[in-house]
Amino acid sequence: MSDAIPDNVLELMAVRFRLLGDVTRLAILRALKTSGEKNVGQLVAETGRAQTNVSKHLKQMSRSGMLARRKEGLQVYYQLADPVVEKICRLVCDSIVDDIKREIGDRKPPRDKGRA
Repeated sequence: MSDAIPDNVLELMAVRFRLLGDVTRLAILRALKTSGEKNVGQLVAETGRAQTNVSKHLKQMSRSGMLARRKEGLQVYYQLADPVVEKICRLVCDSIVDDIKREIGDRKPPRDKGRA
């Protein structure tokens, strides 16, 4: 990425980050990453969210190119279409886990060297 990012690219970046800034969308991405392609009913069951809510988010995510959709009869199946999204989520998740580990490590009392 160039040091001089044009304003229009910053706008597109902000849209992408806003899409990733919702718990329901992250739950959908997690479900698709762990088990691959799913239909709306499967995603509703796995995320525990309402069908209308899941459908709304799927529409936004597929419009953005984050997800691909495939229709089979009356069912529509969704899958991750943008590998960068998975990388971003993994980087953020790993960073949070590292922060938690560091915080836990900072709270541990020092060990008494005289004890076994």
